[in-house]
Amino acid sequence: MLIVQKYGGSSVANAERVFNVAKRILKAKKEGNDLVVVLSAQGKTTDGLIAKAKEINPKANRREMDMLLVTGEQQSVALMSMAINALGGRAISLNGSQVGIETTNTYSNARIRKIQTERIENELERGNVVLVTGFQGVNTLGDMTTLGRGGSDTSAVALAAALNADVCEIYTDVDGVYTADPRVVKDAQKLDEISYDEMLELASLGAKVLHCRSVELAKKYNVKLSVLSSMTDAEGTEVKEECKMERMLVSGVAADKNVSRISIMGIKDEPGKAFEVFTLMAKEKVSVDIILQSTGHDGKQDISFTIGKDDLDIALKALEENKERLTAETVLHDDSVAKLSIVGAGMASNPGVAAMFFESMYDAGVNIQMISTSEIKITVLIAEKDIDTAMVAVHDKFKNASVNMRKN
Repeated sequence: MLIVQKYGGSSVANAERVFNVAKRILKAKKEGNDLVVVLSAQGKTTDGLIAKAKEINPKANRREMDMLLVTGEQQSVALMSMAINALGGRAISLNGSQVGIETTNTYSNARIRKIQTERIENELERGNVVLVTGFQGVNTLGDMTTLGRGGSDTSAVALAAALNADVCEIYTDVDGVYTADPRVVKDAQKLDEISYDEMLELASLGAKVLHCRSVELAKKYNVKLSVLSSMTDAEGTEVKEECKMERMLVSGVAADKNVSRISIMGIKDEPGKAFEVFTLMAKEKVSVDIILQSTGHDGKQDISFTIGKDDLDIALKALEENKERLTAETVLHDDSVAKLSIVGAGMASNPGVAAMFFESMYDAGVNIQMISTSEIKITVLIAEKDIDTAMVAVHDKFKNASVNMRKN
């Protein structure tokens, strides 16, 4: 088989773990498989590089940040190649430019346009394990770009799609997809399988096990996707189009602390103002999530929305510079908030899910600031300090409800 594997930063955090992964790779190779392996930067390397940049220039431009950050993954693949060669295997390390991963020109959040597979295919024919830097590519200017935090998952799935691989295996420090973060919710349950749509919602809402764009690609190109542990040989979770799970109200609870809320106060209550606000955000490449627009009062209205914390400075600068044109009285922000979400295909056919969700929040004494819903999810914005308490309360509520459903 042709297998694409991806190992996260914690899986290759030190020499011992690098050799552990190298042995896994060689075991799969000896079983007769061709392997393309995508690696993240070691441990907290990316965070360390960001900290170094802030020491020099807290507002460094995104192009230079990408030039800096891509070095983390290049260290990982070079070291892994050395480890595999030391164990008697054959491997070659390639960065995004050498592979030919062509991206859009958007620094720090680029999207993959095309992958040239010729170099990889030639190296596989030579019997090499091909080690590819995750999280990065090259744009039309020849500049290195990054795909956003967690983008190594996207690199792996994109490579699997381009190479028509038999399977894409995502290795992490947990052994699959859980109903909640097992580090917060002690009795969270591992799922044997989950649908693309449910996984996409969970990933986009803060579940850190998979990058949301990787799930989008897997669904679009029908990539067979598995989430496994790099530390054990336990069975993982298969992400697929259709699942056989029945009688479950929700598949998972997700939390996202990388959230800021912006409130634009006192805008003229007239058509087109929301359009102006969000056109401005789109121009600045700022992704917007939950949106709340108040009803008019005294000819004025308020618009609140959530964005990622990384985009807060850019968004505030743009809004302040255009405050007069937007007819806004003031722009407020709060970065001490977090999102909590429940996701499940069973929500659409089970009345009362919303009531149970809000009841659990009430029981936990957690105040809700904003609400967003879709057919298979409910998301609320709450104070960041309450997020762990709320996650446990919500998980307990739906776990007990699912158990009761199975009994009936």
